[in-house]
Amino acid sequence: MFALIDCNNFYASCERVFRPDLNAKPIVILSNNDGCVIARSNEAKDLGIPMGAPAFKYKQIFEQHKVHVFSSNFALYGDLSNRVMSVMSSFCPKMEIYSVDEAFLDFRGFELHDLKSLGLQIKEKVEQWTGIPVSVGFAPTKTLAKAANRIAKKYPQQTKGVHLIDTEALRIKALNWLDVGDVWGIGRKHAARLKDNGIHTALRFTELDDNWIKKNMSIVELRLKRELQGIPTLELEDVQNKKSIATTRTFETNYTELEQIKERVASFTVSCASKLRKQGSCCNSIMVFIQTNGFREDQAQYNQNIVLNLPYATNSSIELVHFATQGLERIFKKGYAYKKAGVVVMDFSDENNQQLTLFESRNVKHISLMKTIDKINASLGQQKVRLAVQAPGRVWRMNQEKLSQRYTTNINEIISIKV
Repeated sequence: MFALIDCNNFYASCERVFRPDLNAKPIVILSNNDGCVIARSNEAKDLGIPMGAPAFKYKQIFEQHKVHVFSSNFALYGDLSNRVMSVMSSFCPKMEIYSVDEAFLDFRGFELHDLKSLGLQIKEKVEQWTGIPVSVGFAPTKTLAKAANRIAKKYPQQTKGVHLIDTEALRIKALNWLDVGDVWGIGRKHAARLKDNGIHTALRFTELDDNWIKKNMSIVELRLKRELQGIPTLELEDVQNKKSIATTRTFETNYTELEQIKERVASFTVSCASKLRKQGSCCNSIMVFIQTNGFREDQAQYNQNIVLNLPYATNSSIELVHFATQGLERIFKKGYAYKKAGVVVMDFSDENNQQLTLFESRNVKHISLMKTIDKINASLGQQKVRLAVQAPGRVWRMNQEKLSQRYTTNINEIISIKV
């Protein structure tokens, strides 16, 4: 049996851990620069606030219904996620962290255990030790475990937050209830095509002919059919290094000068390079993009990107900033008001296994230099050591007017108690 453990309304729950006065009250979390809604409590969902809702358009609704609005506090969310995953791992040696708020556990070999009781123990311990409520779904396959978790979350009173699909009757009942568009791994386009062909439930999907699925969809969906039939085809995956790393930001104001954007692109590139070194990779390609504000119909629009294939693989901040600024200079056009830019590094290779070239290769002196910079920044704080192009002394911050405290990661922001 596999278990999928999913945190309920994770970001909103994180805010409630240190603010119990927010229990049962509507909460929304905003994206970077407080732009759009990226997370909602159940109470906010009941008010009809959709995902991706522009904050400025829903300001009146927020005020009318006394919705508590927070800026994204990823320092808090990331730390609480690590704590939740640590508690989960104590129940099972095999675990796949699927996202920041959910993980699969492999309970094959636990057939003689009372999994319902075990699920309740997991739920109770996670909530007691971290304050984060979770739902637990057990099933013979990962895809069915996803469905079981969805049922546990949908019907908390009947299931107590834990649901098992451990019989054929329960499997059929669950799949007959589950909308085909909600099946893990079936995207919107495939879901629309299936519904156009009269396939509205997961159960009907499992009754489709294999050849039809391969012809009209792909081998991936054929594996999903097997999974929904109770035939395990997806195993737990080890944590893999990322295949691309991106740093993008919407500017707090419009930028019209190349030097302004160059500073931002340089900082984004340094961030990507640091993440590359952290996972022991070098990149062979880099993409830079710039955009104007698409919501400003009164302004001229210009969006452009460029991909540079590097002459050698590197994770040096100095070398990558050099290439990134070259790319920016090639796509920048005077006369536009730019609102967003970003850097994406791609095509990774192991930093300890590099193919040397005859005429050009990475500067080996940068290897020890970058290690020293990373060590200093790790001990004294990020961006203490910066490149000159990053404008030392100039602090760039996202617009986060409603940011909560970093209760668990900053000693100056720990919870205070009135006694």
